[in-house]
Amino acid sequence: MALILSLLCVLCLVGPVLSQDMPYEEMMAQIQACPKECRCPPNFPRAVYCDNKGLTSIPKIPPHTWYLYLQNNLIEALSADALRNATSLRWINLNRNKITSEGVEEGVLNSLSHLVHLYMDDNLLSSVPSPLPASLEHLRLSRNRISKIPAGVFVGLDKLNLLDLQGNKLMDDAVTVVSLKGLNSLVQINLAKNQLSTMPFGLPATTTQLFLDGNNIEKIPAGYFKGLPKVAFLRLNHNKLSNNGVPKNVFNVSSILDLQLSHNQLTEVPLIPSGLEHLHLDHNNIKSVSGSNVCPVDINAVDDSVNESVPRLRYLRLDGNEIKPPIPRDVILCFRLLRSIVI
Repeated sequence: MALILSLLCVLCLVGPVLSQDMPYEEMMAQIQACPKECRCPPNFPRAVYCDNKGLTSIPKIPPHTWYLYLQNNLIEALSADALRNATSLRWINLNRNKITSEGVEEGVLNSLSHLVHLYMDDNLLSSVPSPLPASLEHLRLSRNRISKIPAGVFVGLDKLNLLDLQGNKLMDDAVTVVSLKGLNSLVQINLAKNQLSTMPFGLPATTTQLFLDGNNIEKIPAGYFKGLPKVAFLRLNHNKLSNNGVPKNVFNVSSILDLQLSHNQLTEVPLIPSGLEHLHLDHNNIKSVSGSNVCPVDINAVDDSVNESVPRLRYLRLDGNEIKPPIPRDVILCFRLLRSIVI
């Protein structure tokens, strides 16, 4: 009786707000079913906070939960029993736990047909969990021990637009056309800090942001970006790229806006596409830069007006090389929109 009275008092205070979010009966059921280890704020009734509790297992989650926070615990398994009633989940944060691939019970994720965001960074996974729900849009699995992407794991995930696999143990034979099949709506993929020695093949044409920092990539195949017509943000910092590994026109793609090639082994500035706005070339072995070699258009054809003929470069970073100031005048004449040069 005391519990019911206290709940009624809470409802009197926040009822008008809550009634807009969920029906009274659902709210009552949600609050009453809140696990003792967790917090279920009355002013945010669809959220259950079980983070930073030292939990070793997932408690039974109330049926009307949309947002579930379980980060910073000691959870070793993702069990179907704990989530059996939580079929309305949209968001699960399981970052920084001890979940292994063996601990992900078969079918537990696929049964969550409304799940949009799944965060499992900093766990002990050795493989991308499977099967995954078709509703998923964001999948974050960074800093695990993933060395395998099961064939067909992404088939049917037509809404997935962000895939974060940085800081794992992926090698070239794990990132293939077969393993990436099904990523038809992908916008961002993060494969930084893995063990790749070649550029990944099989990326969908929808890819806009490609992050490959901290691998062992030595070469970019000629024409590689013809299959990625929308790529705008490309990061290849901390790899092993030399001039021989970068074909002359490989970056001559009109969609690229931000190109990062810091901490490689380049001795020359690669050809800069006209539409590029930000270029990071710091900490290479570049000795000089001249407008005649790097300008994407005829310098004499660049007039004082801001028109389509003017290269769009606004930011250029060249520090950590062997270049000594000042920047040659023909570089400034070519890139008239430059606002910042670091040398």
